[in-house]
Parts: sequence; structure tokens; C-alpha cells
Amino acid sequence: MAPKNRLFLGSFVHSKALDELEYLHNAVVCVDTSGTIVAVERECDEARAKEILFPRLGWDMDDVEVVTAQKGQFFFPGFIDTHLHAPQYPNVGIFGNSTLLDWLNTYTFPIEASLSDPARARQVYTRVIRKTLSHGTTCAAYYATIDVPSTNLLADLCLAAGQRALVGRVCMDQFSPDYYRDSSPESALAATCESIAHIRRADPSMSLVRPIITPRFAPSCSVPLMRQLGQLAAETQLPIQTHISENGAEIATVKKLFPPSATSAQDDSYAAVYDAMGLLTERTILAHAVHLTEAEAELVAARNAKVSHCPCSNTALTSGAARMRWLLDKGIVCGLGTDMSGGYSPSILAAARHAVLVSRHRAMGRPGAEGEREKLSVEEVLFLATRGGAQVVGLEGKVGGFEVGMEWDAQLVGLGMVDEEGNAEEDGGDVDVFGWQGWEDMIPKWVYNGDDRNTKKVWVKGRLVHERK
Repeated sequence: MAPKNRLFLGSFVHSKALDELEYLHNAVVCVDTSGTIVAVERECDEARAKEILFPRLGWDMDDVEVVTAQKGQFFFPGFIDTHLHAPQYPNVGIFGNSTLLDWLNTYTFPIEASLSDPARARQVYTRVIRKTLSHGTTCAAYYATIDVPSTNLLADLCLAAGQRALVGRVCMDQFSPDYYRDSSPESALAATCESIAHIRRADPSMSLVRPIITPRFAPSCSVPLMRQLGQLAAETQLPIQTHISENGAEIATVKKLFPPSATSAQDDSYAAVYDAMGLLTERTILAHAVHLTEAEAELVAARNAKVSHCPCSNTALTSGAARMRWLLDKGIVCGLGTDMSGGYSPSILAAARHAVLVSRHRAMGRPGAEGEREKLSVEEVLFLATRGGAQVVGLEGKVGGFEVGMEWDAQLVGLGMVDEEGNAEEDGGDVDVFGWQGWEDMIPKWVYNGDDRNTKKVWVKGRLVHERK
């Protein structure tokens, strides 16, 4: 069936700035057949849209699909997950008592290696795509495995399901089990190029799925491999994703493996190693950044590299509490990541609420204004989940808000409106809203109590990709 022009009616909520949400009530948004927003009008109903907007847009009113938000429902931009490991999805919630490096060997490497089995890879990847879509994630930055066919399959499944994705074949030629590593820097580079070529053939315009260069993290990549990947990134201008400064033992390992004499870096810091390899760029996504030093943060900011904040994972693995206010104050662009399976939830909404709580833990024990500044607000974490994430993955101005020229990546959110008898008028999960509560109260209730039961419909580039039955 050919795509139709669409008219969306109701309340629209999106971030205007880091600390500001905009509420558009009794509004309409017109989305053309390409999935692009072509009109946004306040105080406009269906009749007025047909009378005023349709002639201006050249639309035939008989060939327009109308989607109306009901009582207790609103449209919100799709969430952007800036860091997750697709093959680890079966291990969600099974991180045990491990810290990062033990957890990798006990849980992570075995499950990733097992996805060289095509049937298992299809089962796992299909499920993680469907699950993230059901939680309103319209774009995800995925780590795959070292296996090329498995990585290519993930990209193909994202394309078929309609989810935006950055898909990266993981590169690692050291500091990992013999059964799960690249045999040499050259073989890693060749396999990476093979996967990049496949994704480019599958989506030549890269309008939905893009390849991303993925050195797992510095300890698992030799200097020659990192240098070759840095050169590849420079030649292709593709994005890069990796990890940085997640916990103390990892940082100590980097210092041991990569002294300045081996890397020609300015010092032995984690960020300096990546910088010397050509891997710290404006297209780089750095997951975690929990323990960056002042000098490292200044270097990250100078290179305009981006940070994916993964509060659930950092807490679950006892890695630490990232200093988000500090990073934001330095002008470092940040988004949110679920980091499954270090993180236990596929929900960016859960990551947003956890980001608030982690910031409040950082505020505890800090006096007065210093403690207050540590706290992230609901408005701020929703910005990180949408517009901030869009900047992180290179989609700034394209998705993350409701403005003319942006693409319709959105979710229809439904809350549980409680009637006079105390009954919810629809399944709003744990979000009960009473008639006297305004939007400034309803949105925080959704952030703190919401889940996939509130995500009624999801669109990517104008295409309906999930509908809760």
C-alpha cells in the first residue's frame, strides 16, 4: 500500500531546550508521504486543517489518514538509545555480582560468540528490535558481534522493521577469549569494511540504517587496529562508537596497555589514547565517561565528541555515578543509553528516570547550591532522550522534535485517566492521572512511572512501526 499523507491531531509535547518542554495543545501536525513534517499549527482542528492547510499543501482530503490523540494521550518524539548491545539482550537482568571486566568474561563474550548461529541471531535481534520499538525507541546505536553475517542480519532486520539504527560490527583483537576475537588488525579491518559495504547496499541513502565503526574499547584493540580504524573513519566520515572510563579497573588496564611510548599520545589517559588513534572526533560516541579527568573532559569537548550516559548500567555494575551536570556545563553533547545487558531495561524512559535519581545521589552530601546544581530535572532528561540523543547520533535537526522539515519519528503516549468511580479509562499501567492534574504534573508522572503500556503507537519516518494491541 502506498504511503499516505497524515494529519495528526491533539496535544504535542517536545523539548525546546535542555531545560524547557513545549506543549502544543489543540494542535495539528501534517506529515507528507516521505515522512516529513510539512506543517505545524496551534489551535487548529480537523475542519480548519482541511479548509486552510490542505489547499496550501496541495492535499486531497480523501487521501489523508487522520490520527487523533484521545483524552489522556499526547504525541512525543521517539526516544533515541545512544548505546546498546543487541546480542546481549538475552542477558538483561543477569549481571550477577560482577564488576565490568569479570562480567565481560562470565556473561558477555559467551552470549555474543553464540550468535554466530544465524537462527539464534535472528531470534535475538528480532526480539530486541521489537522490544525497543515497543518502548518508543525509534533510533538505536547498536553494537553487534565480531561475526559479519550476524552483524549484517541485524542491519537487515532493523531496515525491515523500520527502526532507525546505527549498526556496528565489533572490533577486538586482544584482551578477550581466544574463541572470540579478531585474528589480526588486518582481518578486523577487512571484516568491518565487508559489513559497511553490506549496509550501504541495503540502504544506499543511509536514510534509516547506517554503519558505525566500532572498536569495542581500548583494552580489546591493539594500537595497529585502532590506528587503522581511525584512518577508516577519516576516509569514510562514518560515525564511531566505543567505551570510555567506565570503571577504575578498566582505566588502570588502559594505562598499563597503552603507555605514551606505545601510542605517541600526549599522556596515558583513556581519552588521549583514542585521540592519538584518530578515534576522538565530532562523530564519536563515547559510552559512560564516568571517571573522566578534568583534562580528558576538556579534550573530549575540544574534539566535540559525544557522550552516552548509561545510568542503569553504571549502577548495576557498580561502575560509578557519571557527573552529568559537569559534562553538560563543559558543553559536551550527551544522550542516554540503555547499555543492555549491563543495563537491565530496554526502556529509554527508565534510563531517563534513573538519570534523575543518579544525579540526586550525586547531590547528596553536597551543600546548598552545589548540591542543587547536580540534580537533573525531568525536562533535562527528556531532552537527553530525544534532541540530545539526536545530536549524539548525528541526526540533529532531523529528528527529536516537532518542527517543519523534521521527520516524523514519534510515539503516541497514553496515560491512565481515572474517572469519578476510580476506574482507569484505558490501560495506563502505573500512571494514574486525575482530572485536576495539569500537564506539568502529568509528564513527570509518566517519566517516573511509565513503561511500554503507555506507548500506544510508534512511527519512524512517518511509517507506523509499532501498535500496542
